[in-house]
Amino acid sequence: MAFNHLPAGAHDAFRPLSRTPVTHSVPMAHTHGPGRPTADADSRPTPDTVLNRLSRGPFRSARITHTEHLPPREGRHAVWPDRIRTDVVAAIQAAGIGHPWEHQAAAAEHALDGESVVVATGTASGKSLAYLAPVLSALADGAQAPNGRGATALYLAPTKALAADQRRAVRDLAAPLGNAVRPAVYDGDTPVEEREWVRQYANYVLTNPDMLHRGILPAHPRWSSFLRALRYVVIDECHTYRGVFGSHVAQVLRRLRRLCARYGSEPVFLLASATASDPAAAASRLTGVPVTEITDDASPRGEVVFALWEPPLLTELRGERGAPVRRTATAETADLLTDLVVQGVRTVAFVRSRRGAELISVITQERLAEVDRSLPRRVAAYRGGYLPEERRALERALHSGELLGLAATTALELGVDVSGLDAVLITGYPGTRASLWQQAGRAGRSGQGALAVLIARDDPLDTYLVHHPEALFHQPVEATVLDPDNPYVLAPHLCAAAEELPLTEADLDLFGPATAELLPQLEAAKLLRRRAAGWHWTRRERASDLTDIRGGGGRPVQIVEAATGRLLGTVDESAAHTAVHEGAVHLHQGRTYLVQHLDLEGSAALVEAADPPFSTTARDTTSISILETETEVPWGPARLCFGSVEVTNQVVSYLRRKLITGEVLGEAKLDLPPRTLRTRAVWWTVTEDQLDEARINPEILGGALHAAEHASIGMLPLFATCDRWDIGGVSVPLHPDTLLPTVFVYDGHPGGAGFAERAFHTARAWLTATRDAIAACECEAGCPSCIQSPKCGNGNDPLHKRGAIRLLTRLLSESPQPPSP
Repeated sequence: MAFNHLPAGAHDAFRPLSRTPVTHSVPMAHTHGPGRPTADADSRPTPDTVLNRLSRGPFRSARITHTEHLPPREGRHAVWPDRIRTDVVAAIQAAGIGHPWEHQAAAAEHALDGESVVVATGTASGKSLAYLAPVLSALADGAQAPNGRGATALYLAPTKALAADQRRAVRDLAAPLGNAVRPAVYDGDTPVEEREWVRQYANYVLTNPDMLHRGILPAHPRWSSFLRALRYVVIDECHTYRGVFGSHVAQVLRRLRRLCARYGSEPVFLLASATASDPAAAASRLTGVPVTEITDDASPRGEVVFALWEPPLLTELRGERGAPVRRTATAETADLLTDLVVQGVRTVAFVRSRRGAELISVITQERLAEVDRSLPRRVAAYRGGYLPEERRALERALHSGELLGLAATTALELGVDVSGLDAVLITGYPGTRASLWQQAGRAGRSGQGALAVLIARDDPLDTYLVHHPEALFHQPVEATVLDPDNPYVLAPHLCAAAEELPLTEADLDLFGPATAELLPQLEAAKLLRRRAAGWHWTRRERASDLTDIRGGGGRPVQIVEAATGRLLGTVDESAAHTAVHEGAVHLHQGRTYLVQHLDLEGSAALVEAADPPFSTTARDTTSISILETETEVPWGPARLCFGSVEVTNQVVSYLRRKLITGEVLGEAKLDLPPRTLRTRAVWWTVTEDQLDEARINPEILGGALHAAEHASIGMLPLFATCDRWDIGGVSVPLHPDTLLPTVFVYDGHPGGAGFAERAFHTARAWLTATRDAIAACECEAGCPSCIQSPKCGNGNDPLHKRGAIRLLTRLLSESPQPPSP
């Protein structure tokens, strides 16, 4: 029997919030004026003082597993390069910035020299100004041109909200320059009547990769004057372009470069990133051009106190198969946010889901009402789906002090300016150290001291991190993993490029070495036709519609309210079988619906409003076959392998569970077709002799393999830039291709995304951390903190914790270091 762990689509198991008492030992800060605390910045309590108050009492004292102190840092000033226009420097000074930091001046110098550059410095280090100074100077120079529109610049952000926020910042900064700088947002929300003006007259266009892929590049003749004058391309928050999404964006940028060359321009790329491992290499792989890195952060920083916090085990509750249950990070965050608001500490709590943000906000408001009825209005939720004006109002209220607490999704993580925060709560490890520091950096953005608290979820990785702080504080930010040569990514972009301009032999190097091999396949599929001038697109439909660059794959399934026909939202086609099967409970904006019918051919799920006393969890079966073993490393008699696999999955049933207790109410069968995925995987085998030495008998073999598989998937985000929902796994006591007990971990995207390859090259460290995480957990037989998985298709059965520890220990005893990537 194979035990599987799918990469996406399963619901997190619902657990009730504990009502552990909250001790409000600090008086509420008195206020004067519209919501401002009376204490000024100099009299604010230190981060250590705030943390000590949070940890008072018998319910809190043992929850802090580690405290890291990051000392303050002085800033180092420089002067702007003399090629920056004097009126641009004057505009910057008018905004209150007398002199640039050294890294800002260095980045501007490279840009002026025509060199692409990535600024990879900390949060709030002024990366935006580093690229804006040369961009504004070039645009102002272009405004003096007697004919034509002058120089242009393109700004790319991963989200619409960030592009809109940057437009306001540019407009304010460039106001003294008059009409020389004309910024405009061009995305799916831009009214049709404004789009022609943007194409003809805007010289600083802010958009996102999706709009560049679907809206700008296919319509390049209408953008010809803009592309002909394109001087700079700004790529903000470039560390977010990783995995499948990053690979798609890399090919979109190659298409942009190709069209620019057609119109006679060769833009310089200016990239900004949170501190990253080898940012120059990642930026070069993203853009396809050589990039210089600026990593020496010269900006000042206040003291940061960073605490790791582990919620307690709840002795009165038991989870699946009697496993102990840890108090939820959601409940713990609500308690801490309550106490911080009572202290007058301006705080953002980052939460991974929209539902979690709303829950924390509501719980915090309820608990604050017990302390002071004026306090609940000073807490709100912030997430995607709000109107732009609602988000701006929340940001202003937080900045002014009218709001003291905000429960936010990662919609607030990327660059949106909300300076003036005192503390950040991070509800569960966000998946990468880059995101962790991005969120933590939202506090203390004006140079004052700040408190950051990571609250562990009931998850193997979170458990490991709060007990191994060196993995967070003594390790570099992880490498950005992307693979532009992935044929599943490259093929649709070759089609899109051929529709924009016929492909020629000269384009082969631009799109990568896999291009020559793919073109005949696209010809055979009658997507491209070769003529004397090159390869042409053959279809009437738009080639840019062949792929979703966000990596969802397939046509999204629309979720429709049956009674009204109202569109509630969409779910990726790949997740539809587990998320919106018939009978599934679906949550939308705090409301609950039941799925009546899933129409796979029509890509629609019909739902009705309901209030069921249960949640649903899909159950499935998975098999995996090896297509090709590309690399194999002996670990004594064991083998570590990497290659191509085919995964076949079928959702077969779903469980209904009571909301409060998690008790299983019943199981219903489903009749859904199997799905296949060709992807990349890392796998390892063990021999009978190794099993005997590890004291693994046949009765516990399946449970030991299954437990090791779960925990290794939970730990992989520490070593590859991925989320556990991006990867899957299968464990088999006797696999037909290897004829040995085998554990597979695979990328959950067609063609692979680079995660399994990263796991292969870091296997010794990855599996050592996996074993240590299981051993460090204080549970007896296994729990969600170590070997249970929230998305296991087999109901976390069987699992054997001690067998997994012995098995991994034996495997690692002879493990060499796999070859470097």
